[in-house]
Amino acid sequence: MSQPPPPPNQPPQGGFGAPQDPSYGYPQQPPGQPPAQPGYGYPQAPGQPPQAPQTPPPPAPPGPATPPPPGPAGPPGPPGPPQAPPSGMPQTPPQGAGGYGYPPQQPQSVHAQPTQVGMPAAYPSGQQPQYASGQQPQYGYPPQGPYPPQNTYPGATPGGGQGGGNKSKQRMMIIVSAVVAVALIVGGGIFFATKGDGGSDDQAKDPKDKKQSQESTSGTTGGKDVPAPETVDGKLINKIDMPKVSDQITTEGMWVTDDTFVKADVYKVVGYPLDGGSPKWTIPLAGEICWSSDHVTENGLTTILFQEAKPSKKDKYPSCTEVGLFDLNNGKMLWQKHLSDSYERLSFDEVTLGGGTVAAGGTRGGAAWSLDGKLLWKPQEGEDCEDAGYAGGGDKLVAVRQCGEYDNPQIQVQTLNPKNGKIKSSYKVSPGLDYVHVLSTDPLIVGLDAGDSTGAAVSDFLTIDDSGKTGKVVSKISTEGGKYVAECESTNVEGCKLAVVSKSADALFMGSEERSSSSSGTVNEVVAFSLKTGKAIGKTDGVEGAGLTPLGLDKDGYVVAYQESTYDAGGAVWRIDPKSYKKDKLLQNQVADREMESNFSAKYNEVIYANQRLYMSDKYATKPSGSYDKDDPLAAIFGAGG
Repeated sequence: MSQPPPPPNQPPQGGFGAPQDPSYGYPQQPPGQPPAQPGYGYPQAPGQPPQAPQTPPPPAPPGPATPPPPGPAGPPGPPGPPQAPPSGMPQTPPQGAGGYGYPPQQPQSVHAQPTQVGMPAAYPSGQQPQYASGQQPQYGYPPQGPYPPQNTYPGATPGGGQGGGNKSKQRMMIIVSAVVAVALIVGGGIFFATKGDGGSDDQAKDPKDKKQSQESTSGTTGGKDVPAPETVDGKLINKIDMPKVSDQITTEGMWVTDDTFVKADVYKVVGYPLDGGSPKWTIPLAGEICWSSDHVTENGLTTILFQEAKPSKKDKYPSCTEVGLFDLNNGKMLWQKHLSDSYERLSFDEVTLGGGTVAAGGTRGGAAWSLDGKLLWKPQEGEDCEDAGYAGGGDKLVAVRQCGEYDNPQIQVQTLNPKNGKIKSSYKVSPGLDYVHVLSTDPLIVGLDAGDSTGAAVSDFLTIDDSGKTGKVVSKISTEGGKYVAECESTNVEGCKLAVVSKSADALFMGSEERSSSSSGTVNEVVAFSLKTGKAIGKTDGVEGAGLTPLGLDKDGYVVAYQESTYDAGGAVWRIDPKSYKKDKLLQNQVADREMESNFSAKYNEVIYANQRLYMSDKYATKPSGSYDKDDPLAAIFGAGG
């Protein structure tokens, strides 16, 4: 997994676009007739040749001659794949064609008991091929029938979305059959079932959110009648110094338990008191961290993926082969595992934890272990398919399985029995889409990049009913070309952020793009979308002058959102009721610490609010570029006390 370096801090930026109507964000009545939809059959750009997943990190950018003004730091999002101009004629769907609205073939168990790993890959160590971004034309004309309206707001262009040209048309061609399928499903009276009606009685009986000690992007509780808290007067409590490195090393991973703040560091994981200070414990690692799971079990277990060794003259870029399970509460590595074929250790791209199973996936297939370290499955000999990655959380485990050619993969999203890997439900993704992201496993929500041009790697979220053997699309929620903000890792299954799912409210929350305000800088909203219909159902107004970004859910099921710091104010943390959309301020940082706080961004860095403290950390340890960033910390903690 290649890691782009974070650039130096950027100056505060204004919003995008012209001032909007103050009622921006309220759902409207659906229009009577949808705009005309483009036909199918446009071919996509040819796939790129396989690339090596392990690439050397580029050096940190040089610092400017004079210190820039403080502001959120972060690299620009990865560009979308190149697209070809529309051409070609519609075609007849082939035998067994899947995708949006087409039922997949009968799912079968592909995660059998461990057997001998097959022949070595045709690529040398550390150079496994990536799935290229080749696309295939879509098939068939959409059937006639009602179309769900696009999410619109006062002043918005009918049909929703921004931009145009070939990419916009291409995106509509890919997703239009999903929209039709959703319309037919809803028209037929099929809907996604959730536990209870979302009332407080049902929430009290379903405490799954409390099994995770840090905020997650989905959950089952929420909207409880919890009294509004008093706002904490926050200040900088403590900071973790940036490690001294010669270039750049990945330090991705941050967790918070009831009594410990845990941060991934250079070749180690370190536990601190909640307010920071001297370490309580340290877990040394054989090499650099490649991936850290956000999921934490009720008893404080989580998992990471790391390199087999530190860089050396013989091997400057070691492979990501080591999977570890460690105890956040006691600071112990419970086990460390890897798999080998006849020639070398197998490398992975990411790892997750769900249903009591640790699962790692990549371009050479997937493997899984129980919490006691027993191997449950691994890549099978002669397979034409690989588990590119897994998504976990709570009691569920979902695999994204890729089959066929590297430049023309057929992708299925499969809900598994986490104990043995048997397929419980399978949804076949439309051909032409190379990467699929899983935002939530319960309910199952996947993100697709069907022509996104913002660099966010996601253009649409689909809610999938995985209660039967064949997964069915329930609703589609569009980011509308950046009108709503979400971020997914470009090629990875997990890693989506800035979008939060509340199961109890049956809703997905995203912030709208920041816009210029005539009175005091930028402004945005946090908008709620129904998982049943895909329509906007409510909004929470942001604060003028600073963006408001959803982070996750708290233990009571409220949406937690971060308000960025500005040149004249510290940042703040709010909680949003997922049903009434009312917000209450949890923490307000003082202006004296705004420069320290501006080193971090919710979009590019790790941000957690827990135990009335705001924890912020960098994903990379980087050599300073100049005097202006020589005191930048690896992590900072804000809250009362200190």
